[in-house]
Amino acid sequence: MSVSGEAALRSSATEEDDALALVIAWSAAEPWRVGEVAFFTRLDRPQVLGHMPAPDGDRAARVRFFRQRPGQLEPTSPLRGPGISSGELSVRLLGDGLHVERQGPCPALFRGAPVARCVLTPGDTLLLKDELLLWCTRRARSLPPLRHFPEACAGSFGDADAFGLVGESPAAWRLRDQAAFAARSDLHTLILGPSGAGKERVAHATHALSRRAARPLVARNAATFPPGLVDAELFGNIKNYPNPGMPERPGLVGAADGGTLLLDEIGELPSSIHANLLRVLDADGEYQRLGEAAARRADVRLLAATNRPPEALKHDLLARMTLRLTVAGLEERIEDIPLFVRHLLRRAGERSPDLIRRFARDENGDYCVSGELIEHLLHRRFTTHVRELDGLLWQAIADSPGSIVTLPGGPDVLLGGQDRRRASGHPPPSQHSDAPRDQRARSSEPTTEEIRACIAQEEGNLARASRALGLTSRYALYRLLKKHAIDVAGLRDGRCCPARGFARAR
Repeated sequence: MSVSGEAALRSSATEEDDALALVIAWSAAEPWRVGEVAFFTRLDRPQVLGHMPAPDGDRAARVRFFRQRPGQLEPTSPLRGPGISSGELSVRLLGDGLHVERQGPCPALFRGAPVARCVLTPGDTLLLKDELLLWCTRRARSLPPLRHFPEACAGSFGDADAFGLVGESPAAWRLRDQAAFAARSDLHTLILGPSGAGKERVAHATHALSRRAARPLVARNAATFPPGLVDAELFGNIKNYPNPGMPERPGLVGAADGGTLLLDEIGELPSSIHANLLRVLDADGEYQRLGEAAARRADVRLLAATNRPPEALKHDLLARMTLRLTVAGLEERIEDIPLFVRHLLRRAGERSPDLIRRFARDENGDYCVSGELIEHLLHRRFTTHVRELDGLLWQAIADSPGSIVTLPGGPDVLLGGQDRRRASGHPPPSQHSDAPRDQRARSSEPTTEEIRACIAQEEGNLARASRALGLTSRYALYRLLKKHAIDVAGLRDGRCCPARGFARAR
């Protein structure tokens, strides 16, 4: 933690490890501030969010934003924006929520409706129309210093790092450090995560951080191997074998000798190939080309990726994957979504500058995006995560009529996406919605049958199941699974027939 950041928080810090926080998810006037965070503790008086420094004579406590990174907490400059007054919002931590009251002229929107006051709990957003979007979350006040990831590769705040990894959330930094550890270990590693979450990008970063970085990274999707030629693709073959006219091939293992072999969708690899692959993964790296009597040896480090649970892999193959990296989906790192939007728009600008030039904000590669679009994306239920987000942005680019990438036609039109707030049964807010959430409708703990049905419906995705059940996180679901002795692997394999359309209201 920087000295100035530590001093700024010392007066309001408590002994708790984490606190309710507001993250800047969008700013019309200062887009470079996306990802900054303000922490809230129980003070005797509210804090004021607005322009700083405050006017003469105003001694109210001010909301301070910080750039948080592992081992760092850097305070930032006062908020700016033509529509934000010096005392725009009053924010106070009471109970489990942030009680927010609008005091300035900028309209405040909570769950799509204008409000004078509301209570924000983790997962809520507050939009100051045309000015600022805030995301409420719970976060540790300090992130542990990096142990393995080189700080010199971190890049500027909010930008992709040297390996193309995006995010400033605690989950993003934890993934970077774990990938760097895996890279230095040189052990075979299994990379887990949902489709489209960025497993291949993490694999490339792991290779680039390893001692094998100067050697080739050979990547292949196991689902694309031609039937009957998997052995030849992996291990190579001599000329004219197994079929006349076939050229000699070194195979993926031979091509990756001294480097890294990345097999995506490893779960699609035929089980008949496992025995030969296991020989390569053992210490001596032995394998044979088809049609060749002599054994060969290759110094290969395997990175295998899958969107299946580890239990779906053959136990002998799983036993050789010493390390595991889990790449979280967007629903587990929601505060990073605006940063992915920035990154994907910049990439679109590099690939197709003529198509998105009209949205350019400046010459630094930033583009104008509406706060409503970002708010919709924060609450959207993603299926293929970053890949889906990229497609959504291209559709918004195609449909936006002016110079701002907007949400044309409303959230229901944008590829038919489902808003998590509506899916979870959240009621629309009243004009003076100042009752704490724990005083509103609250459901009891889900039953065993409800948990089993929801996990099966969500195809084993515990993050989505925990949200559908109205739980605070997937860790709460883990505790219930242990309590009720529920076999998740059995549900994923289809040994439970759930009632379709299950969703538990919060």
